[in-house]
Amino acid sequence: MIMKLFSKSSRSRERFLEAILQSAIEYAIISMDLDGLVTTWNEGARRILGWDADEIVGQPAALIFTVEDRQAGILQRETTAALTEGHGNDERWHVRKDGSLFWASGQMMALKSDDGAVEGFVKILRDRTEQRENEERQRILMHELSHRMKNTLAVVQAITSQSFRNASSLEDAEQLIAARINAYASAHDILLQRNWSSATMATIVEATAVNLGLEMSGRFKASGPTVELGPQAALSFSLVLHELVTNASKYGALSVDTGTVEVVWSVRDEAGDQRLNFTWQEVGGPAVEAPSKKGFGTRLVNSSLSAFGDVSLDFVPSGLVLRLDAPLEKLQCKNCSDAEE
Repeated sequence: MIMKLFSKSSRSRERFLEAILQSAIEYAIISMDLDGLVTTWNEGARRILGWDADEIVGQPAALIFTVEDRQAGILQRETTAALTEGHGNDERWHVRKDGSLFWASGQMMALKSDDGAVEGFVKILRDRTEQRENEERQRILMHELSHRMKNTLAVVQAITSQSFRNASSLEDAEQLIAARINAYASAHDILLQRNWSSATMATIVEATAVNLGLEMSGRFKASGPTVELGPQAALSFSLVLHELVTNASKYGALSVDTGTVEVVWSVRDEAGDQRLNFTWQEVGGPAVEAPSKKGFGTRLVNSSLSAFGDVSLDFVPSGLVLRLDAPLEKLQCKNCSDAEE
């Protein structure tokens, strides 16, 4: 009678443990014998790794490791650590039935009999791919943020120093700095709305007109096809266009009632290489003369746009003309370093 009760109690305990094992679906729980062959495979292992129990039981547990880790003897290292240290921890890539990889954190422990003899091992692991990807995205984001902050501070520093150098008074310098930083900030806002991936040429030109109150003016005309610009090109065009409009309003075509500015861009295919033709042309303003020395605007155009292609500034008597001929691929680069001012 006592033996019958003990047997019944043992079977109940086994069923209880089996129920726990199969209900732990977020964890792959895999036992193996001393030869490294799988002996049990829970529901969590099936969901995470893809093999059904009848497919994998009796097969080498090393199948869930990458080829590189199998060659490096990682499974043997884990079992050795389980024997000598009580457990073997790992965080590494593992292989599913379909050959895809996932990042897992796990632990290897020895299975011992009642008398302490080692009968095998049990490995418990959890899919941490999403967590690892989130951490990687966070790392990349912090790197990009640091990079952008450094570039932004460098641009602001250049704007500030050049504005003071060319200003006639502190009040004038304050106005110049505020206007230029506002133009730069507007470009940042446009890029952030599109996850810092790109901005269209039309959007950058329109933002320039809005910032300087020219959006309703028939004297500022812009036309061209939809052209995507990468972050660096968008920021460079924003600063350059701001300087050009400001200069035109003070000294050029927009300083008189009869003057106009026309901004035109187009894309041409040259032996399979798409190139952007961009033109800024002023007409109807005061007669233009080439400056005796380069101001901030001229330096900005040369240093910013020339990083993308061939730039020319022509101070013809009828009005300033700027032309850019640049490879579209370079203008659309999303991971290029910021063009220095």
